[in-house]
Amino acid sequence: METLVFLFSFTALGVLYAMNTIPLFQEPYVILEVGVAVLVVVFLFYYLITRGNPPKDVLFFVFAEFSFTCVIDLTSALEYDGIISGFMEFYQKTGEPYLGTAYAIMMCYWDGIAHFIMYLVMISRITDRRGYRTLGLFWAGSLCANMSVFISGIVAGKYGSEIRPAFWLNFLFLLIPVWGAITLFTKPKDRPLIGGYNAQQAQCMKLIWRPLDLILVLLLLASMAFTILRGLVALDSPLEACSIYLRHYEPYLKDPVGYPRVMMLHLFFYGLPLLGAFVYGLLKPGCTWMSDWTLFFAGAVIQCQWAHIGASLHPRTTAPFRIPDDVFWTVLLANLLYAATPILVALRVSSNPYFFLKIAPFPGQTGLPNSEEKDTKYKDK
Repeated sequence: METLVFLFSFTALGVLYAMNTIPLFQEPYVILEVGVAVLVVVFLFYYLITRGNPPKDVLFFVFAEFSFTCVIDLTSALEYDGIISGFMEFYQKTGEPYLGTAYAIMMCYWDGIAHFIMYLVMISRITDRRGYRTLGLFWAGSLCANMSVFISGIVAGKYGSEIRPAFWLNFLFLLIPVWGAITLFTKPKDRPLIGGYNAQQAQCMKLIWRPLDLILVLLLLASMAFTILRGLVALDSPLEACSIYLRHYEPYLKDPVGYPRVMMLHLFFYGLPLLGAFVYGLLKPGCTWMSDWTLFFAGAVIQCQWAHIGASLHPRTTAPFRIPDDVFWTVLLANLLYAATPILVALRVSSNPYFFLKIAPFPGQTGLPNSEEKDTKYKDK
């Protein structure tokens, strides 16, 4: 099925080419109407071909539908970078002109490559009746961050006065991943929530005897400080440290397109509390929520940082807003480390989850020697 979805998604090129060559399809409201009609047709196509063996998960249709739009986003990014032509010229003029900004181009590359791969993998796992919850949470965090920053940046930035009818389609790509995230968070977890001997042993160790967790706590604290600094810069704080950082390190934060400012505010108001919660989760045993939220946040941060770093280096960003040459590697490494920290935390939680499990006694276990075989769900006994 994933092969069919992959091949069918490239029919989007035919739709774009037709719209680019037929003037009738290039009016702003017609673009919106055609966009809605195409999404409906794609959904009906997948619904009809799966009627004989319907997928067990309704998110299959979301992933298949969004795979189609991934090709459109990748085409947009390639055309704005001058690699291809003849597909999106009409959309650049009467559709969504802000897609030509450096941030939006990098965002489209992420959607057209990273999200496309995620969709195909999750479709494969749904078709094979296998779990995909872990990758699904990562995708939900990535796309929620992607669209929330994108929509807010359009309205708050210099393109706020150039909103065309096609803009309203973006809310579909924000609301559906929010619904998908809620669905995935409420699904049963792939791993046990209750631990026995191994969990008990892991949770007896203080932080000083867990060097990996200690390093992660320090990285999270550094990320919190970095988030606060850039958040204050976005809020136009008069602090001298903020002024120095803006002038000499990341002038891109004040790019009038609005995306970097909105992204920093998102991280300041939503990311900062989560970073603090992860520090707590590494200190306090039994935080079962860590496995889900670290994945969701890792997806959000890696997407934001990809677009942010790429846009600050992209030639479409004017020279005054690019990273200064004398601090290029310092700023780049700081941003890469900021992106890597949530991923490292998520890997730590998923690879060795005993510290984050609840401990409960098992029937018949009292008075008997502990056994590693007890480290499983009660219902599996």
